[in-house]
Amino acid sequence: MCTRYTPPDWAAIEREWLIGARNQPPWPAEIFPRSPGPFIRRARDEVDYARELVVGQWGLIPWFATEPKLKFPTSNARSEELSAKASYKQPWARGQRCIIPANTFDEPNWETGKNVWWTFSRADGAPWGLAGLWNVWTDKLTGEVHESYTMLTINADAHPLMNRMHKPDPKVGPDQQDKRSVIPIERGDVDQWLAGTVKEATELLRLAPVDVFIGAPSIAPAPPPKKQTPPPAPPQQPSLW
Repeated sequence: MCTRYTPPDWAAIEREWLIGARNQPPWPAEIFPRSPGPFIRRARDEVDYARELVVGQWGLIPWFATEPKLKFPTSNARSEELSAKASYKQPWARGQRCIIPANTFDEPNWETGKNVWWTFSRADGAPWGLAGLWNVWTDKLTGEVHESYTMLTINADAHPLMNRMHKPDPKVGPDQQDKRSVIPIERGDVDQWLAGTVKEATELLRLAPVDVFIGAPSIAPAPPPKKQTPPPAPPQQPSLW
């Protein structure tokens, strides 16, 4: 499951997904579960089809939640379970699909026996447009409206690259690991994903070819420089005068 990614800035999102300029609240340079992040959906208030950019919590708040801070994770959703899981079946049936813009996303690799984070970008230099679902939840006590979203994943056991990610389960065989991958939505499929029927959207729930990815171990940030302690001042000589 993906738990960290870096989003593009507003200008890059506008260029890639052809969204008109609007004032948007900022989002952090790195997004983790429950952080605010941008996502693109079919505009709610437009009669005709249009796209809009929204900022919401990464971690979908389902309709039955009693508070916005959930006690269970909803940042990722298995695409095979969308029509059955209580948290996701209503947004999926209603067509509440979104695109999650990302410059890179990170996944853990355990081939050395310990976690080594890998970072993935697109080989063509474009940002990722990752498949997601969104929801709007209103606090019944305060009336406050919360936007939120989840990132969809798909089984990657047969993918030559993505099946190398995540910690293996020693209790099952190599063909039963249920390794997961995010689901990129290509530029030409965005309208079908955002505005198509459930059947049309289901056709896009697939793994991306290996040559779409550039993946490598992440470069760890350099540690901050140690604070230099100035040398002690030389002892003062007594004055002869």
